[in-house]
Amino acid sequence: MLQNEKAASVGQIPSGLFIVTVYQASNQVTDGYLASWVQQVSFDPLLISLAIKPGRPAYDLIKSGSPFAINIVGEHDKNYLKHFWKGYDPELNPFKEIPHFIGENQGLILEAAKAALECVMVSSTKPGDHEVIFAEVKASYLMNTEAKPMVHLRKSGASY
Repeated sequence: MLQNEKAASVGQIPSGLFIVTVYQASNQVTDGYLASWVQQVSFDPLLISLAIKPGRPAYDLIKSGSPFAINIVGEHDKNYLKHFWKGYDPELNPFKEIPHFIGENQGLILEAAKAALECVMVSSTKPGDHEVIFAEVKASYLMNTEAKPMVHLRKSGASY
């Protein structure tokens, strides 16, 4: 079977949509990106996994141990999603126009998200072209409890 034939079905694996954000108070650095590969992997301790390609925004900050937030995109408000879908100038603060607050663990929480998790990396592995980060959930926030999480399907499992 050809790679593109296999990838067509892999792309049909549903995933959520998330905005991963990092804020470093010490030097006022903020960064973030659109992610779709996030999954819970443990109950005790409460751990999630996050796949990220090295070189993406926030990668170096997450790998250095900075706290980060996973903002769960809901179907109720997608206005801020376009900003991350198309990308932004890395020299500019991507959150200047997006309402947000800093959580108790220094995670940057987007007010329009359905919910958010503040996390800290505990380990990682690189099985392919993406690195899988395992992170402990330090705090969580439910902002829009009635909203349904946004679900995403890709045309192909071989690309975003």
